[in-house]
Amino acid sequence: MPSSYGINPSTPCVGARRRPCGHNVPTTLNAALAFANNWLGNRVNIEDQATQGLTNPVGSGLDKEAVVDRVKQIAGYEPLFRDAFPDDPEPLTLKNMGTAIGAWERTLLTPSRFDAFLAGDANALTERERRGLQKFMTTGCATCHNGVGIGGGFLRKFGVVEDYWNATGSAKVDDGLAALTKKPADKYVFKVPILRNIAATAPYFHDGSVATLSEAVTVMARVQLNVRLEENDTQDVVAFLESLTGEMPADFVAVPLLPQGSVNLSK
Repeated sequence: MPSSYGINPSTPCVGARRRPCGHNVPTTLNAALAFANNWLGNRVNIEDQATQGLTNPVGSGLDKEAVVDRVKQIAGYEPLFRDAFPDDPEPLTLKNMGTAIGAWERTLLTPSRFDAFLAGDANALTERERRGLQKFMTTGCATCHNGVGIGGGFLRKFGVVEDYWNATGSAKVDDGLAALTKKPADKYVFKVPILRNIAATAPYFHDGSVATLSEAVTVMARVQLNVRLEENDTQDVVAFLESLTGEMPADFVAVPLLPQGSVNLSK
């Protein structure tokens, strides 16, 4: 939702009909920049994420045929799908729904002041934000949080130096990717999150166990890099991360005009 920069801010996270989510829900903003979607990296792109989300038990709870049937009951959608997929003899399909949602999500990019800084405008960041960027890099954060999304490029173990739950106070220990692969080497492995808009998308981590960005920075330095940051260094890094907050696209903020009779599949 636009008011929370595209995340579900509830803790613990809940989906349709108040069903509990398996993980804290990442923002849809800039999601297309990630190498894969979901905390376990098991949705290969945003189209796959959208398609599986339409039939996920936490989402609609409907099977593929039921989702398509419900959308077909809304007369306004079939002409739109025919226009969008003119060469498809059966345009209104679950696959095409995912393609359409993905096409829209790929427009949800939020360039920030940091991009202006990278483009050569040294004054785009304040002195404190530049100090934070320097500390972010020298501490080792950029080893994983790099690339155009400043993260989102691969999977990594959460808790390299010590068990993450000791620092986060997590109520439940999540096995991460190992829950899918059953491989011991995949225990506590999650997708490295994108840091764009991170200051606006609390709570943090796969389980939403940390409420503030300063605490999240402290936890990451401790459990990933074995670094105990001084408070002033932590706040400098937080200042830099706040510079990654960009303006939301107008099409994301505006209330969409849906075909008459549209329904929420999650209800």
